[in-house]
Amino acid sequence: MVRKTKEEAEQTRRDILDAARRVFHECGVVRSSLDKIAKAAGVTRGAVYWHFRDKAELFFAMRDDVFAPMLGCTDAVLYDPALTNPLDAIEGSIKEFFRVIGECPNFREVFEIMISRCEYVDEFASVEQEVGRPALEFLQKIERMYRLAADKGYLRAGIDPAAAAHDTWAFTSGLLHLTLGCRKNSGLERSIPAMITAHMALRRA
Repeated sequence: MVRKTKEEAEQTRRDILDAARRVFHECGVVRSSLDKIAKAAGVTRGAVYWHFRDKAELFFAMRDDVFAPMLGCTDAVLYDPALTNPLDAIEGSIKEFFRVIGECPNFREVFEIMISRCEYVDEFASVEQEVGRPALEFLQKIERMYRLAADKGYLRAGIDPAAAAHDTWAFTSGLLHLTLGCRKNSGLERSIPAMITAHMALRRA
C-alpha cells in the first residue's frame, strides 16, 4: 500500500509538471496561475502545493525535468572518449542539441517558454540569473573543450579559445532563436547540421 501511494504521488507530480508546461506555453508564465495548472492536471490546488512551494519552484522543476535528459544526450557526445578531436565533440554535441529540439516537442516547448513566454516580473524578478544558468554552463563546457583543442593543436592558430567559445555560444543562441521563431518544417531544420559544420570548420587548424 505504501509503495502504491508513493507511485501515485510520483504520477501526480508528473501530471502537474506536464500541465505546467502546457499552461505556461499557452498562457505565458505570468498569466499562468497555480489554479489553472491544477485544473489542467486534474488535481486540487492543494496537491500542487504539496509538491511545489510556489510557481517559481514549479517552473524550475518543469525546466529541469526536460533539461536533465537533454544534457545527458549532449554531454554524452561532448565527452565521448571515441572523439579524440575536441572540435568534433563540440560540433557533435551542438548537432545533437538541435536534433533533440527538432524531434521532441516537449523540449521545444520548454525553450519557447523560457525565451518568449517568461517575463521577469513579480515573483520571477529575482530568478532571471537562475534561468540563464544552463546557457552559462554550456559556455563554460565548450570553453574547456576549445582550450583542450588548442593544447592538442586542433584549433586554428591565432584563435583565442575563450573568444571562440563565446562566438560559438552566440552562434548557438542565435540559431536556437531562429529555430523557435520559424514554423516547423520551414526548411531551416534541414540546414542546421551544415550550418554547424561550417561554423566549426572556420576554427579548425
